[in-house]
Amino acid sequence: MSTINYNINKGIGRTVEFKGLKAQYLFIFAGGLLGVLILIMIMYMAGGNMFLCLFIGSGGASLIIWKTFSLNGKYGEHGFMKLRAKKRHPQYIICRKSVRRYLQSTSKLNVV
Repeated sequence: MSTINYNINKGIGRTVEFKGLKAQYLFIFAGGLLGVLILIMIMYMAGGNMFLCLFIGSGGASLIIWKTFSLNGKYGEHGFMKLRAKKRHPQYIICRKSVRRYLQSTSKLNVV
């Protein structure tokens, strides 16, 4: 009898990575390039100049690629989400109650 060796997926639990792009940056990269492609197709079908379409397409794709890889290098896998979450938190908490109000007892019971 022959034995069959099955390959075991050892990437379970790891983040998705392609050519150095990790996690959400991969989706930003793919979505940005798809958006540029659709924009160029619409411009060309609407009768735009072919050289203008090529210039905008190559410039837009280059910008998306450069910016996505720079964000990936700067913030890492979860850093971009942490940066967005940090912007949503208040910088400081304002308390407008007087000090006397904090010192008063709040456990007064109303007995009927």
